[in-house]
Amino acid sequence: MSETAAEDTASGTGESVIELFQLPKAELHLHIEGTLEPGLAFELAHRNRVTLPFGSVEDLASRYRFENLRGFLDLYYTTMAVLRTEDDFADLARAYLGRAKAQGVRHAEVFFDLQAHLRRGVPAEAVVDGLSAALAEAEHDAGITGGLILCFLRDLPVADADAALTAAMPRVDRLLGVGLDSAELGHPPGPFAPVFRRAREAGLRAVAHAGEEAPAAYIQEALDTLGVERVDHGIRAVDDPRLIERLVTGRVPLTVCPLSNVRLKTVGSLREHPLPELMDLGVVVTVNSDDPAYFGGYVADNFLALSREAGLTLRAAERLARNSIAASFVTPGRAASLIAEVDRWAHAVRDRPPGRPAAGPPY
Repeated sequence: MSETAAEDTASGTGESVIELFQLPKAELHLHIEGTLEPGLAFELAHRNRVTLPFGSVEDLASRYRFENLRGFLDLYYTTMAVLRTEDDFADLARAYLGRAKAQGVRHAEVFFDLQAHLRRGVPAEAVVDGLSAALAEAEHDAGITGGLILCFLRDLPVADADAALTAAMPRVDRLLGVGLDSAELGHPPGPFAPVFRRAREAGLRAVAHAGEEAPAAYIQEALDTLGVERVDHGIRAVDDPRLIERLVTGRVPLTVCPLSNVRLKTVGSLREHPLPELMDLGVVVTVNSDDPAYFGGYVADNFLALSREAGLTLRAAERLARNSIAASFVTPGRAASLIAEVDRWAHAVRDRPPGRPAAGPPY
């Protein structure tokens, strides 16, 4: 770690726990299906008379251990079978947004895998309307803004992605953007260029998973062929200095998911994570939770783990929170409001007496 990065990531203390949870932040890399906790999975299975291949909530929870991305995806799609109705998707999003509020999330851009639901016979409107209803409630009741990003499954044919976009078009006004996810190796971004072009023509923003398992070349390809504005994961960018220069010059954000990277073994540990190096190089890095029910924590839990295991300081956490707002697709007015919340948090943290954690929310 260079001297500059070390300065921002010196050892954190237990007193920073409250502040990290209170830190106002945007979450930009969150798969709503990946927030399905074992208890809710069984509750929805009972509601919909779906039989899960697990003996109990505890049995399912014990399966949340993976050797790789493929192993995770197999369980992810199995538990997803309990999601059938608009109410199911609304309840799923409500549960996430409740946890997100407690972890300082003020804006959430939520991924959903429409193709996986369409293939089970669930209509697009049930998915979009349920998720949208929960987001609207969160904005009204908790002041959490957000939006939906329809992710295409890269390990399915391009025609399937195009059909999903067609199915979503009657609800396009409720979508923020499109993305690309699922198993990355052997599934480069380029073939999906026509679908992304069509989405952009409909006024949708564009993001894509790249450079998590696959090499930095996938990041370059996503930028060149899909026209993405943000790269999800993107940690392999550290392997290509010219790509780093492009990301820094173009202010292209990376939505990094530290606990996910460790759980899926794309990095060995948080101490080995390239996030400090990316920050030091000037990349606009954000911290997110990916699939928190499966990967050991929600977004503030990721901040806390970085503090405890990689020495992330409150000053560096503040920088990451500001990055998350800059990297989001919020309006300029909402961005200014969120930055003001971070400013108040920062002042409260800096002004409190040494050794004493903040007594309550500083905003």
